[in-house]
Amino acid sequence: MDSESEYKNLFPISLEVEKGKKYIWCGCGESQTPPLCDKRDCGDKSVTYLAELTEELCFCNCKCTKKPPLCDGSHARLLLEVIKKRQL
Repeated sequence: MDSESEYKNLFPISLEVEKGKKYIWCGCGESQTPPLCDKRDCGDKSVTYLAELTEELCFCNCKCTKKPPLCDGSHARLLLEVIKKRQL
């Protein structure tokens, strides 16, 4: 695995959403079409998001957000942990 793909899931995914449209965010990390669920069995980990505006949003991809499905910056802490481990 190259370093780019190794950390790819630690960065949010920008997605343009359309007002009034529903999006199902994958919270299990198994989707082949992140950040959206691709109908695999996510169980209660998927979150439905109803777009209030047509706009570009950052959806969480690290799955550590406190505000699913949107990114809250949690990936920054994860990246720092990875960097610290690599320096050891």
